[in-house]
Amino acid sequence: MRFPWPPYWLTQFVIFAASGCLAFALRFDFAIGPDLQQAMLLALAVWLAVKPCVFWFTHLNRGRWCFVSFGDVLSLTAGNLLASLLSAGILLGLATSSFPRSVVLLDFLICLHATAGVRVIARGFRDYVRHRESSGAKRIVIYGAGHAGDMLLREIRSNSRLQYHVCGFIDDDPQKHKLLIQSVRVLGSGDKLKTLKPSHSIAEVLIAIPSVDRLGMLQILQHCQDAGLHCKTIPCMADIIEGIALTPQIRAVAVEDLLGRTQVRLNDSAIRAKLQDSVVVVTGAAGSIGSEICRQVARFQPRVLIGFDAAETPLFHLDREFRNEYPNVVFHSVIGTISDVGHLDHLFRKYKPSIVYHAAAYKHVPIMEFAVNTAVENNVLGTANVAEIAQKYGVTDFVMISSDKAVRPTNVMGLTKRAAELVIGSLQNGGTKFVSVRFGNVLGSNGSVIPIFKQQIAMRRPVTVTHPDMTRFFMTIPEAAQLVLQASTMSKGGEIFVLDMGPPVKIVDLARNLILLSGLRPDQDIPIEFTGLRPGEKLFEELHLLHENILPTYHDKIKIFSGPIVSFGAMARSLAKLRHCCSLRDERGLILELNKLVPEYTPSHHVLQQVPAVMSADLAALHEAVGFSNGAPAIAPEHAIST
Repeated sequence: MRFPWPPYWLTQFVIFAASGCLAFALRFDFAIGPDLQQAMLLALAVWLAVKPCVFWFTHLNRGRWCFVSFGDVLSLTAGNLLASLLSAGILLGLATSSFPRSVVLLDFLICLHATAGVRVIARGFRDYVRHRESSGAKRIVIYGAGHAGDMLLREIRSNSRLQYHVCGFIDDDPQKHKLLIQSVRVLGSGDKLKTLKPSHSIAEVLIAIPSVDRLGMLQILQHCQDAGLHCKTIPCMADIIEGIALTPQIRAVAVEDLLGRTQVRLNDSAIRAKLQDSVVVVTGAAGSIGSEICRQVARFQPRVLIGFDAAETPLFHLDREFRNEYPNVVFHSVIGTISDVGHLDHLFRKYKPSIVYHAAAYKHVPIMEFAVNTAVENNVLGTANVAEIAQKYGVTDFVMISSDKAVRPTNVMGLTKRAAELVIGSLQNGGTKFVSVRFGNVLGSNGSVIPIFKQQIAMRRPVTVTHPDMTRFFMTIPEAAQLVLQASTMSKGGEIFVLDMGPPVKIVDLARNLILLSGLRPDQDIPIEFTGLRPGEKLFEELHLLHENILPTYHDKIKIFSGPIVSFGAMARSLAKLRHCCSLRDERGLILELNKLVPEYTPSHHVLQQVPAVMSADLAALHEAVGFSNGAPAIAPEHAIST
């Protein structure tokens, strides 16, 4: 209820006048003789002059009464106290005889209660009207009777567009049961949802526990599933702390919520100092990781951002996105391949970038097992092309996106990524700072298991998992991109940064959780089928080699792994051999040469079948030449270690 100006001020004047008269009446037991009437009239004149002025200058006249809050009551208290003190000073100065000071105190108390009370009544009336209007709205319960739940209830009540009626809270803390929060009762714990649903006609559950961990979210999801209730959730605690509105961000529970990953904390000042007013190149810019890196870089106002990719259509969509979403960022979409040295040279000569984020790579493990030549040309030689051109044109920072599959690789994709790590490490000479950032699977990236599982569930087909014991590390796309930017601010050159991926997740558990999120029952509505390991796959992934030392950084989610680095001369010879083998399409030569660089590589039987000349005897002789020590490979003399 918003009062127009005349009724508003009329109400205020009535309150000011009535408070003064009542204060005199109470002080003198309603016996105000002629000698006191003059004093009362003088006091009323002062109060009616001072109080409206104080309310005007302290903006107490601008609030909407129907939205009154505890903060508004505190402001009213301060305003009334100030008005009473000013009035008392004037009255004591004007009064010809002793003025009853207790009347001033009584007036303050009465006026405070009246001005606050009329606002509370207005809010109560509005809430009553809203309650009547919401009788036909969707009846929901809020899961979580804490700070976030209280905020969510306030927003639901204040937003007339939300057709929700909150009929109770659910909380697993027994001490909160039967409590009232804004007159709404805590009905019980999550396991009571099944019985509460029919008795309260509950249609949906809003989860308001932003800090819940993975197991807690799974338990809540299971309670909702058992009760046959659809559930939604609100954003992370960081958004709540920053005061971001909750109701516009209510969304369905996503698989990311089931990972229980905490919000990334970034040192924005360090990232801004590096990126602001810089020219940045992102290779593989149209991919999942590359495009998110572009978005994160855009937040820090680079002078120019160049998105480089060979995929025409995704690059076109990224260009349109930047024109619409980031109009203040100078973004150039450049189509091309990292195998074209001439094109790269022209690009770097034209734009003179200072920072390169190299995300371009072939990443699909089964496909690369049957495309050794292509994988090496792109992932190894293409990386060498970009790195050498970057060094030639004095790029300050070169950051390569690597993979956990580079650790003790059993597939061609991981082998080429480990070789690429060694390539850029060999170029470190005190000029351009070359670093790798290694992390695991990214949820929702192109070709990842999540979109595949979702498609299978949508079509009511069996969800296919390769092995019941297969585990993987997972993180979200924005989290991975943000940590890549953070790691780039820490580099001194030559490091391999590894992002904290948290505990590994079983793929079969991920599949079950996705089925649950779809409102279906695993193994009943949607079966899970095990199809066997694909070419080059391992049951589990690792994030570092045995001979790599783990060093901490100032960021708790980023570690440095330091290990042997192949010398520049040895790497130059290896690259020359790889280029020669690629030109001849000699896959046997490629595997043997790469195995010299990465002796811990174990070829899959699919590779051995393709390249029959690469038999176990060849690999055994090669491993004997480079040597092993307690399972950790030692680099041969021609691949001397530089530190």
